[in-house]
Amino acid sequence: MARSILITGASSGIGRATAEHFLAKGWMVGLLARRADLLVEIAAGQDRAVVLTGDVTDPDGVDAAFDRFTDTAGRLDVLFNNAGIFTPAAPIDEVPLADWKRAVDVNLNGMYYCARAAFARMRRQVPMGGRIINNGSISAHAPRDGSVTYTTTKHAITGLTKTISLDGRPFDIACGQIDIGNARTDLLDTLIDRAVANGEAPPPHMDVAHVAEAVLHMAELPPGANVQFMTIMATKMPFIGRG
Repeated sequence: MARSILITGASSGIGRATAEHFLAKGWMVGLLARRADLLVEIAAGQDRAVVLTGDVTDPDGVDAAFDRFTDTAGRLDVLFNNAGIFTPAAPIDEVPLADWKRAVDVNLNGMYYCARAAFARMRRQVPMGGRIINNGSISAHAPRDGSVTYTTTKHAITGLTKTISLDGRPFDIACGQIDIGNARTDLLDTLIDRAVANGEAPPPHMDVAHVAEAVLHMAELPPGANVQFMTIMATKMPFIGRG
């Protein structure tokens, strides 16, 4: 039986690149996101892809999606807890409260709901256990200007990762976090295009395929080994030496 992974935010960016990489490696892949059309596009011709249209901010919908996937795959080996959003950059007093609430709902509540759903199924399946990989960020360690909503929620994910790692030990559930900096996705392409249009040097960036390969490495480790935290980023990003 193929190993199984459920990926949230699978319709674009890092989630899509990771989903396509795992499918190419023979995994059973659950594709969870709101855009059904994009998920169907990824799943086309892939008999190991399971389309799970839904919103991570809906806890009942999350549980239903996890049930559909485990019914199809037989078990859940890995969750890549990836779905997240950015809100427009601004100092804290200029951030609309609606943006704050939206960031918390997706980046924190949504990741909590999905981790909770995965943990519940992993501790009760036979054989017991599994692995949860949370998508943190460089911003889980050091902020950019005007990023209070994203940075605060990503700092919280580090606490979520550590707690699940501890609570998962009796149930053979490992939890790790991948912190990513400037993988080239549609979002970063927008920043690159803007810099070029303004006659500025584009920000350092890396191929998103490297992120997918890193997640696969974490996912394929045997139960007795875990990458607790991994930072993968464009080499010349101004992360080391900030301040």
